[in-house]
Amino acid sequence: MRNVPDSLDPTVVAEIDARLAGVQAAHGVAVPWAIESGSRAWGFPSPDSDYDCRFVYVRQPDAYLSLWPERDVIETPLDAVFDVNGWDLGKAVRLAVNGNATVGEWLRSPIVYSGDEGFRDRALALLAAVADRGRIGRHHLHVALRQQERQTTLKRFFYVLRPATTLRWLREHPDSALPPMDLPTLVQETSVPTRVRDAVTDLIEVKAVTRELGTGSAPDVLERFVADELDRAAAFDDLPPRGPSDEARARADDFFRGELARLTR
Repeated sequence: MRNVPDSLDPTVVAEIDARLAGVQAAHGVAVPWAIESGSRAWGFPSPDSDYDCRFVYVRQPDAYLSLWPERDVIETPLDAVFDVNGWDLGKAVRLAVNGNATVGEWLRSPIVYSGDEGFRDRALALLAAVADRGRIGRHHLHVALRQQERQTTLKRFFYVLRPATTLRWLREHPDSALPPMDLPTLVQETSVPTRVRDAVTDLIEVKAVTRELGTGSAPDVLERFVADELDRAAAFDDLPPRGPSDEARARADDFFRGELARLTR
């Protein structure tokens, strides 16, 4: 599957496609999932936003039997436009089972360069079965708090606003631990007040045409919204820490072995 909006620069997209093909050829890996992350996929790009392609890859089975395993990350040259790198499937699954929310976000990215829809659906089913809402909530809470400490520009406020809205989504969807990746969908799927919804839309529209938003403050209505959501989500820090269950580990092993067999036939 592929879902690349017309708003993306076709020349840049072609280079990303070329890099992904080069990774597969140079490293002998399969890439079942390659998406855009960062502000473009999060729903609030600027005219000068770079491209953050992320992918999941699988090596040949023998590579996982070596006493000297290869790195579980593949990177391509980083520059002002391109940030293209990926994780080995084993790394991605281990992190996801241990509460890292990044893999779930990648699987729900609205921008897909190339993807095996069956792989995505099976991976989402795994995460739905093993994801720990407490760890996912704690992840987003601490992302927001770290970004809040670093916030020096209105542009960076979005990096607090998105996880705060994700925490709202988790509170309103108590049976799910897999929130949408992009801010507009998060807002749409939550009962945020109309004034908050309108302020988010207005700020996204300004960012879309402005290279630098400057050091001004966010609208008061959004500052209050963020503060309230982070205060409500503080309870995630009170949950007792726990590792993945034996059942979750077994499910993860089964998923990994199954995908390794499918992708390396």
